[in-house]
Amino acid sequence: MRKRWMALAAVLAAVLAFSGGAGQAQTPAPAQPIPVPAGWAIDWHDEFEGTALDRGKWVPEPGGQDNGNNEKQFYTERPENLRVAGGMLVLEAHREAYGGKEFTSARIKTAGLQERTYGRYEARIKIPRSQGIWPAFWMLGADIRTVGWPRCGEIDIMENIGKEPGIVHGTLHGPGYSGEHAFGAPSKLGSGAYADDFHVYAVEWEPRQIRWYRDGILYHTATPDKVKGEWVFEHPFYVILNLAVGGYWPGYPDQTTVLPQRMLVDWVRVYKRSN
Repeated sequence: MRKRWMALAAVLAAVLAFSGGAGQAQTPAPAQPIPVPAGWAIDWHDEFEGTALDRGKWVPEPGGQDNGNNEKQFYTERPENLRVAGGMLVLEAHREAYGGKEFTSARIKTAGLQERTYGRYEARIKIPRSQGIWPAFWMLGADIRTVGWPRCGEIDIMENIGKEPGIVHGTLHGPGYSGEHAFGAPSKLGSGAYADDFHVYAVEWEPRQIRWYRDGILYHTATPDKVKGEWVFEHPFYVILNLAVGGYWPGYPDQTTVLPQRMLVDWVRVYKRSN
């Protein structure tokens, strides 16, 4: 009997040696270091690994609110509309009656969890396509509940409307320059559509200046002397990711619109000045 157990132990040792050992087999591969732009240091980030939204960083925002835009979606927390899978955040819009609306989708925010004044904010995103589809990566002043919009300030890092497949917009909203009178600029692709691939959208927000980038290309700058109203961007803001359907600006889904549509977010990274 003793010899039999010794033989079994020898076989087990050989198997463990071949597989790298029990401890090594359970050890995950080390995470890749996050690239840091010169002059910046990582502040907070989400790489959307795992199988669930990190509730320490993001708050889902369900409901049928349209913020005065006449949007047609109802935002939900259902996995059909909001999930983390394959190393991506997935915001997915469907054509379905829900909550008195004609479509469903998802929206998340960092309000109350991750709020900052200044920094570099960037995300790697593959946007959806089709008429009436409106993906956005943006920020709102954390004081919106006390001062209202647009006095709280709004920084739109990236917006796209489906009827403009080769254009994204970077925009600033504040008192005297909001809505259709906002201070913004487009970033046009040389060819193709933004929905064809992932792109990196970013702003660098510093005292009295905000700069917009697409794939490292600077295309828009805002300063107090350029806006036609009060500058309200020297206080904490929070981040929002959402996929809207319909609205006065993008227009509405029609017979050419293909659903479901997905907004895929590979990562969101926020940096602070290191010097």
